Amino acid sequence: MLEVINPSIVGAFVALGLFLGIIACLQLGRRIGARAIRRRRASSLPSTESLETAVFALLGLLIAFTFSGALTRFDLRRSQAVDEVNAIGTAYLRVDLLPEPAQPGVRELLRQYVDARIDTYGKLPDLEGARDALARSQSLQADLWRQAIAAAQSPASGLETRTVFLPALNQMFDLATTRVAATQMHPPVVVYAMLVALALAAALLAGYRSADGAQSSLHQIGFGAIVALTVYVILDMEYPRLGFIRIDAIDQLLIHARAAMG
Repeated sequence: MLEVINPSIVGAFVALGLFLGIIACLQLGRRIGARAIRRRRASSLPSTESLETAVFALLGLLIAFTFSGALTRFDLRRSQAVDEVNAIGTAYLRVDLLPEPAQPGVRELLRQYVDARIDTYGKLPDLEGARDALARSQSLQADLWRQAIAAAQSPASGLETRTVFLPALNQMFDLATTRVAATQMHPPVVVYAMLVALALAAALLAGYRSADGAQSSLHQIGFGAIVALTVYVILDMEYPRLGFIRIDAIDQLLIHARAAMG
Protein backbone atom coordinates (compact mmCIF):
# COMPACT_ATOMS: atom_id res chain seq x y z
CA MET A 1 0.00 0.00 0.00
CA LEU A 2 2.87 2.36 0.61
CA GLU A 3 4.73 1.85 -2.67
CA VAL A 4 5.29 4.88 -4.88
CA ILE A 5 4.66 2.98 -8.12
CA ASN A 6 1.58 0.82 -8.53
CA PRO A 7 2.99 -2.73 -8.32
CA SER A 8 0.21 -4.15 -10.52
CA ILE A 9 1.47 -2.01 -13.41
CA VAL A 10 5.03 -3.15 -12.74
CA GLY A 11 3.81 -6.77 -12.70
CA ALA A 12 2.12 -6.36 -16.07
CA PHE A 13 5.32 -4.97 -17.62
CA VAL A 14 7.39 -7.75 -16.04
CA ALA A 15 5.05 -10.41 -17.44
CA LEU A 16 5.05 -8.82 -20.91
CA GLY A 17 8.82 -8.46 -20.87
CA LEU A 18 9.20 -12.07 -19.74
CA PHE A 19 6.94 -13.30 -22.54
CA LEU A 20 8.92 -11.41 -25.18
CA GLY A 21 12.19 -12.51 -23.57
CA ILE A 22 11.15 -16.18 -23.65
CA ILE A 23 10.20 -15.96 -27.32
CA ALA A 24 13.52 -14.27 -28.09
CA CYS A 25 15.49 -16.89 -26.12
CA LEU A 26 13.67 -19.71 -27.88
CA GLN A 27 14.64 -18.24 -31.25
CA LEU A 28 18.20 -17.54 -30.11
CA GLY A 29 18.59 -21.06 -28.74
CA ARG A 30 17.32 -22.57 -31.97
CA ARG A 31 19.81 -20.54 -34.02
CA ILE A 32 22.67 -21.57 -31.73
CA GLY A 33 21.57 -25.21 -32.06
CA ALA A 34 21.32 -25.00 -35.84
CA ARG A 35 24.79 -23.46 -36.01
CA ALA A 36 26.15 -26.22 -33.79
CA ILE A 37 24.68 -28.84 -36.13
CA ARG A 38 26.26 -27.21 -39.18
CA ARG A 39 29.61 -26.89 -37.43
CA ARG A 40 29.59 -30.53 -36.36
CA ARG A 41 28.18 -31.64 -39.72
CA ALA A 42 25.85 -33.95 -37.81
CA SER A 43 22.17 -34.71 -38.13
CA SER A 44 21.42 -34.01 -34.48
CA LEU A 45 22.78 -32.34 -31.37
CA PRO A 46 24.58 -34.17 -28.56
CA SER A 47 22.30 -35.25 -25.70
CA THR A 48 21.87 -32.67 -22.93
CA GLU A 49 18.63 -33.99 -21.51
CA SER A 50 19.95 -34.23 -17.94
CA LEU A 51 20.92 -30.53 -17.95
CA GLU A 52 17.61 -29.45 -19.45
CA THR A 53 15.68 -31.58 -16.96
CA ALA A 54 17.57 -30.04 -14.04
CA VAL A 55 16.89 -26.47 -15.20
CA PHE A 56 13.19 -27.09 -15.88
CA ALA A 57 12.82 -28.90 -12.54
CA LEU A 58 14.41 -25.96 -10.73
CA LEU A 59 12.14 -23.54 -12.60
CA GLY A 60 9.06 -25.56 -11.64
CA LEU A 61 10.18 -25.75 -8.03
CA LEU A 62 10.77 -22.00 -7.80
CA ILE A 63 7.41 -21.23 -9.39
CA ALA A 64 5.70 -23.61 -6.95
CA PHE A 65 7.35 -22.02 -3.91
CA THR A 66 6.67 -18.42 -4.97
CA PHE A 67 3.08 -19.22 -5.90
CA SER A 68 2.49 -21.04 -2.61
CA GLY A 69 4.03 -18.17 -0.63
CA ALA A 70 1.93 -15.56 -2.42
CA LEU A 71 -1.25 -17.57 -1.80
CA THR A 72 -0.37 -18.00 1.89
CA ARG A 73 0.13 -14.26 2.33
CA PHE A 74 -3.11 -13.61 0.42
CA ASP A 75 -5.05 -15.80 2.87
CA LEU A 76 -3.23 -14.26 5.84
CA ARG A 77 -4.33 -10.76 4.84
CA ARG A 78 -7.96 -11.90 4.71
CA SER A 79 -7.61 -13.52 8.12
CA GLN A 80 -6.10 -10.35 9.56
CA ALA A 81 -9.03 -8.32 8.23
CA VAL A 82 -11.46 -10.61 10.07
CA ASP A 83 -9.39 -10.34 13.26
CA GLU A 84 -9.46 -6.55 13.10
CA VAL A 85 -13.24 -6.48 12.65
CA ASN A 86 -13.63 -8.74 15.68
CA ALA A 87 -11.30 -6.54 17.74
CA ILE A 88 -13.22 -3.40 16.76
CA GLY A 89 -16.54 -5.00 17.70
CA THR A 90 -15.14 -6.12 21.04
CA ALA A 91 -13.74 -2.67 21.85
CA TYR A 92 -17.01 -1.00 20.92
CA LEU A 93 -19.03 -3.32 23.18
CA ARG A 94 -16.67 -2.75 26.09
CA VAL A 95 -17.21 1.01 25.94
CA ASP A 96 -20.14 0.19 28.24
CA LEU A 97 -17.58 -0.43 30.99
CA LEU A 98 -16.47 3.21 30.96
CA PRO A 99 -18.03 5.84 33.20
CA GLU A 100 -21.24 7.06 31.54
CA PRO A 101 -20.03 10.64 30.91
CA ALA A 102 -17.06 9.29 28.87
CA GLN A 103 -19.00 6.81 26.74
CA PRO A 104 -20.51 9.13 24.05
CA GLY A 105 -17.17 10.74 23.19
CA VAL A 106 -15.33 7.42 22.96
CA ARG A 107 -18.09 5.89 20.82
CA GLU A 108 -17.97 8.82 18.42
CA LEU A 109 -14.20 8.55 18.10
CA LEU A 110 -14.54 4.82 17.44
CA ARG A 111 -17.02 5.52 14.65
CA GLN A 112 -14.66 8.04 13.07
CA TYR A 113 -11.80 5.58 13.47
CA VAL A 114 -13.68 2.80 11.67
CA ASP A 115 -14.61 5.25 8.89
CA ALA A 116 -10.91 6.05 8.49
CA ARG A 117 -10.02 2.34 8.42
CA ILE A 118 -12.62 1.73 5.72
CA ASP A 119 -11.23 4.63 3.68
CA THR A 120 -7.66 3.37 4.10
CA TYR A 121 -8.41 0.32 1.98
CA GLY A 122 -11.43 1.61 0.07
CA LYS A 123 -9.44 4.39 -1.61
CA LEU A 124 -6.93 1.98 -3.16
CA PRO A 125 -5.47 2.02 -5.81
CA ASP A 126 -5.34 5.76 -4.98
CA LEU A 127 -2.14 5.48 -2.92
CA GLU A 128 -2.12 9.11 -1.79
CA GLY A 129 -5.73 8.92 -0.62
CA ALA A 130 -4.99 5.68 1.24
CA ARG A 131 -2.00 7.28 2.97
CA ASP A 132 -4.12 10.22 4.09
CA ALA A 133 -6.81 7.91 5.50
CA LEU A 134 -4.15 5.86 7.28
CA ALA A 135 -2.66 9.00 8.84
CA ARG A 136 -6.14 10.06 9.97
CA SER A 137 -6.76 6.68 11.60
CA GLN A 138 -3.43 6.88 13.43
CA SER A 139 -4.32 10.34 14.71
CA LEU A 140 -7.66 9.01 15.94
CA GLN A 141 -5.83 6.19 17.71
CA ALA A 142 -3.97 8.79 19.77
CA ASP A 143 -7.22 10.64 20.56
CA LEU A 144 -8.95 7.40 21.54
CA TRP A 145 -6.11 6.37 23.81
CA ARG A 146 -6.05 9.75 25.57
CA GLN A 147 -9.77 9.62 26.24
CA ALA A 148 -9.57 6.00 27.39
CA ILE A 149 -6.75 6.80 29.83
CA ALA A 150 -8.64 9.82 31.13
CA ALA A 151 -11.73 7.65 31.68
CA ALA A 152 -9.66 4.96 33.41
CA GLN A 153 -8.21 7.53 35.80
CA SER A 154 -11.63 8.97 36.62
CA PRO A 155 -12.83 8.37 40.21
CA ALA A 156 -16.00 6.84 38.78
CA SER A 157 -14.00 4.30 36.79
CA GLY A 158 -13.93 0.67 37.88
CA LEU A 159 -11.14 -1.89 37.67
CA GLU A 160 -12.70 -3.41 34.53
CA THR A 161 -11.90 -0.24 32.59
CA ARG A 162 -8.16 -0.83 33.00
CA THR A 163 -8.21 -4.63 32.80
CA VAL A 164 -10.85 -5.17 30.09
CA PHE A 165 -11.41 -2.08 27.95
CA LEU A 166 -7.85 -0.80 27.60
CA PRO A 167 -6.45 -4.20 26.45
CA ALA A 168 -9.27 -4.49 23.89
CA LEU A 169 -8.45 -1.03 22.55
CA ASN A 170 -4.74 -1.86 22.44
CA GLN A 171 -5.42 -5.08 20.51
CA MET A 172 -7.49 -3.13 17.99
CA PHE A 173 -4.57 -0.76 17.41
CA ASP A 174 -2.07 -3.62 17.16
CA LEU A 175 -4.12 -5.39 14.47
CA ALA A 176 -4.30 -2.20 12.42
CA THR A 177 -0.51 -1.97 12.54
CA THR A 178 -0.22 -5.67 11.67
CA ARG A 179 -2.38 -5.20 8.60
CA VAL A 180 -0.30 -2.24 7.42
CA ALA A 181 2.90 -4.27 7.94
CA ALA A 182 1.39 -7.18 5.98
CA THR A 183 1.09 -4.98 2.90
CA GLN A 184 4.88 -4.65 2.90
CA MET A 185 5.74 -8.32 3.45
CA HIS A 186 6.99 -9.72 0.15
CA PRO A 187 9.82 -11.99 -0.98
CA PRO A 188 13.15 -10.30 -1.81
CA VAL A 189 13.43 -8.94 -5.35
CA VAL A 190 16.27 -11.39 -6.01
CA VAL A 191 13.76 -14.26 -5.83
CA TYR A 192 11.77 -12.81 -8.74
CA ALA A 193 14.98 -11.98 -10.59
CA MET A 194 16.06 -15.60 -10.25
CA LEU A 195 12.64 -16.78 -11.44
CA VAL A 196 12.87 -14.63 -14.57
CA ALA A 197 16.47 -15.70 -15.20
CA LEU A 198 15.56 -19.39 -14.89
CA ALA A 199 12.61 -18.97 -17.25
CA LEU A 200 14.86 -17.36 -19.86
CA ALA A 201 17.54 -20.02 -19.39
CA ALA A 202 14.95 -22.78 -19.79
CA ALA A 203 13.67 -21.10 -22.97
CA LEU A 204 17.22 -20.89 -24.33
CA LEU A 205 17.80 -24.61 -23.71
CA ALA A 206 14.40 -25.53 -25.17
CA GLY A 207 15.17 -23.49 -28.28
CA TYR A 208 18.57 -25.11 -28.58
CA ARG A 209 17.02 -28.58 -28.43
CA SER A 210 14.33 -27.64 -30.98
CA ALA A 211 17.02 -27.21 -33.65
CA ASP A 212 16.86 -30.98 -34.15
CA GLY A 213 13.33 -30.86 -35.55
CA ALA A 214 10.64 -28.69 -37.07
CA GLN A 215 9.86 -25.37 -35.40
CA SER A 216 6.44 -25.03 -33.72
CA SER A 217 5.31 -21.44 -33.20
CA LEU A 218 2.28 -22.63 -31.23
CA HIS A 219 4.45 -24.41 -28.68
CA GLN A 220 6.77 -21.43 -28.35
CA ILE A 221 3.96 -18.94 -27.82
CA GLY A 222 2.17 -21.32 -25.47
CA PHE A 223 5.25 -21.88 -23.31
CA GLY A 224 6.01 -18.16 -23.14
CA ALA A 225 2.41 -17.22 -22.36
CA ILE A 226 1.97 -19.84 -19.63
CA VAL A 227 5.15 -18.90 -17.79
CA ALA A 228 4.51 -15.16 -18.13
CA LEU A 229 0.90 -15.51 -16.98
CA THR A 230 1.96 -17.57 -13.98
CA VAL A 231 4.50 -14.96 -12.93
CA TYR A 232 1.89 -12.22 -13.35
CA VAL A 233 -0.61 -14.08 -11.14
CA ILE A 234 2.07 -14.51 -8.46
CA LEU A 235 2.86 -10.79 -8.51
CA ASP A 236 -0.82 -9.88 -8.55
CA MET A 237 -1.53 -11.99 -5.47
CA GLU A 238 1.28 -10.21 -3.63
CA TYR A 239 -0.65 -6.93 -4.00
CA PRO A 240 -4.31 -7.99 -3.68
CA ARG A 241 -5.73 -4.47 -3.60
CA LEU A 242 -4.04 -3.06 -6.68
CA GLY A 243 -4.52 -5.63 -9.46
CA PHE A 244 -7.14 -8.04 -10.73
CA ILE A 245 -6.92 -10.43 -7.76
CA ARG A 246 -8.49 -8.50 -4.89
CA ILE A 247 -9.73 -8.95 -1.34
CA ASP A 248 -12.13 -6.01 -1.40
CA ALA A 249 -15.06 -8.28 -0.52
CA ILE A 250 -13.62 -8.83 2.97
CA ASP A 251 -14.01 -5.09 3.62
CA GLN A 252 -17.76 -5.62 3.78
CA LEU A 253 -17.24 -7.05 7.25
CA LEU A 254 -15.77 -3.74 8.39
CA ILE A 255 -18.61 -1.84 6.70
CA HIS A 256 -21.17 -4.03 8.48
CA ALA A 257 -19.40 -3.45 11.79
CA ARG A 258 -19.56 0.32 11.20
CA ALA A 259 -23.27 0.11 10.36
CA ALA A 260 -23.89 -1.72 13.64
CA MET A 261 -22.37 1.21 15.53
CA GLY A 262 -25.17 3.50 14.38
